[in-house]
Amino acid sequence: MAPPRLIARHLAHPRGVFGRFVGGLMNRHNSRINRFALELLDVKSSDRVAEIGFGGGATLAPLLDCAAHVTAVDRSQDVVAWATARYRNAIDAGRADFRIGEIEALPLESDQFDKVCSVNTVYFWRSLSIGASEIRRVLKADGVLALGFLPGDVMERLGFPKDIFTFRAVDDVRHALREAGFGTVEIHRPKPGTTWNVIVAQ
Repeated sequence: MAPPRLIARHLAHPRGVFGRFVGGLMNRHNSRINRFALELLDVKSSDRVAEIGFGGGATLAPLLDCAAHVTAVDRSQDVVAWATARYRNAIDAGRADFRIGEIEALPLESDQFDKVCSVNTVYFWRSLSIGASEIRRVLKADGVLALGFLPGDVMERLGFPKDIFTFRAVDDVRHALREAGFGTVEIHRPKPGTTWNVIVAQ
């Protein structure tokens, strides 16, 4: 079932108190895909990890539990402010960093990260090719991306509003990643009938 328009707008760009409420809903609804993406990413204690579009922040704590450092980027100033306050101890310890930014111009240095995680964000990218290239830019040469999303055909059947979400075909996302320079691009689902997928690219 597609979300109501008010919730859909906050999924795209969470703001204020209601944005935090929607973030909580996102965390519960996306718990399975988030958990699966992190399992596939297989973060090690020495890894520097970037999360792009962290929204409700469900993956921040598990990432901080196992990574050497986590840099999280979101285009919502309110979301970044919340995470900065919530994880102040990790920031002060030099293990976390939260930044406002867009996928098309990530506020990150090149070749800095071992792993990148991004779940349910491709619907809001203005350009698949630019987004894929930016992720490839910030990853180290042997870096790994876990990119989770609901395919466009499923979103269309569920009635997601097209003026808020851009529907993305799996093949289009895979092609953009390969064009950006990823050598291995694999599609994973926990079960054959799972509607969402996680692409792992190296």
